[in-house]
Amino acid sequence: MISQPDLKRDFLFVSDFDQTLSYNDSGQVLSEIAGISDFAGRVRKLSRTHLVQQGGELAYLLLHDSDFRKVRREHLREAGKKVRLKSNIRLLSETLRQIEGARFSFYVVSAGPQDIVESALDGILPADHIFASQLKFNGRGEVSGVETLRAGYGKVAILDRLRTELPVSHNNIVYVGDGSSDIHVMLHVNRLDGLTIAVSENRHLAPIARRTVLSDNALSVLIPIFEEILQWETAQIRSFFEERGFVVQDWEKVQTDTISIMKTATNQDALAMEKVAPA
Repeated sequence: MISQPDLKRDFLFVSDFDQTLSYNDSGQVLSEIAGISDFAGRVRKLSRTHLVQQGGELAYLLLHDSDFRKVRREHLREAGKKVRLKSNIRLLSETLRQIEGARFSFYVVSAGPQDIVESALDGILPADHIFASQLKFNGRGEVSGVETLRAGYGKVAILDRLRTELPVSHNNIVYVGDGSSDIHVMLHVNRLDGLTIAVSENRHLAPIARRTVLSDNALSVLIPIFEEILQWETAQIRSFFEERGFVVQDWEKVQTDTISIMKTATNQDALAMEKVAPA
């Protein structure tokens, strides 16, 4: 008996974690557990120095900030349990495996600590499908080093490794992210002719991503996949969700032009001259 060939196309679906699959930054949750104040202010201060890759601020604070020396691995796991996730991430993972004619492998790549991300997605995504920053601990349980940082180019390296190992064609890649730390990997995926999806209106990221989707439901990222990759019409997409007990209720396609219009230096000089000119 001749077996039928598997006609499904293989795709790689990679998502960031903080504020992409979750509502808040895991570093903020960890700070609250450890009783550390002004996490956002510490991150802003680091950003101004340009010494740390965007997305890698928490790893830097755990290693160098004296207040974070009290953090232990159990605190990281506890923070993961308290991170508020977007709805239907598990269903998103299951749906990606059930799309007719396509087979998506779902991975998470995050600059956050591995222990936090694994704990947050426990029972939703296997640990070997999560690539986050790896920390080293000394005998006292303190963070003593950073083994790998999954920020900036670190995300690009993981994505290339995954598409080679699976293997997946260079243009059969979907990357979902929310912030400036995703710029490198989105530019890389765009160059490979893959699909990049932003889930925030970050002014640095939105112009780079091929699509931007704003929703509290993790299933929302399926819509640009259906449209861009599978070439589905709106009615077919709505039908897909309805068959699974969902209604696409508010779906607004909006193009926003953000514009600043300022006077030129020449114009300003002319106005100044008018004010001082005698009547």
